[in-house]
Amino acid sequence: MRNDPHPIPGGESLLFLTDEQIRRGIEAMYFAYRAFTADPDLILEEIGYGRAHHRALHFITRDPGLTVTALLAVLGVTKQSLNRVLRTLIEDGLVDSRVGRRDRRERQLYLTEKGVALERRLSEAQRARVRAAYRAAGPQAVAGFRQVLEAMMDGEMLAQFRALREAPDQRLSARRAGSAG
Repeated sequence: MRNDPHPIPGGESLLFLTDEQIRRGIEAMYFAYRAFTADPDLILEEIGYGRAHHRALHFITRDPGLTVTALLAVLGVTKQSLNRVLRTLIEDGLVDSRVGRRDRRERQLYLTEKGVALERRLSEAQRARVRAAYRAAGPQAVAGFRQVLEAMMDGEMLAQFRALREAPDQRLSARRAGSAG
């Protein structure tokens, strides 16, 4: 028996994965995604919305003032599809679309109080599920999981993901600098 420097539970090696081990990982992702989306899907179904509505609400919450163009890039959907989703969210009083401060051609998106409440309701169960899984798995597993997810992204997608971490902070700093001058 070989002495594996990187053992994982069950004696499987991270360096030499079989097709079956990879298949099991893919299946685990499918089932985890089903569990992750199950609670919000029930709420969305009640109000006649789909996952695209939830994703839009999530990213607008994450970055208030996000432009339609930036949301389009983050979601990776067609302009027509996003316009349908945004039209519904705006008409239902969940999202406010405002003219851009620097560029009047841009539309900046903000959640209304009603939108904040719905987004919170949709995301609470997901945050609880992820929090519990992270606690159960431990910090090393969490770091490894994040590495795996990032390694699955292509270069452009990874750059978008990493930019999301910085975007709200950078825009907030720019707003503060603009209002100070």
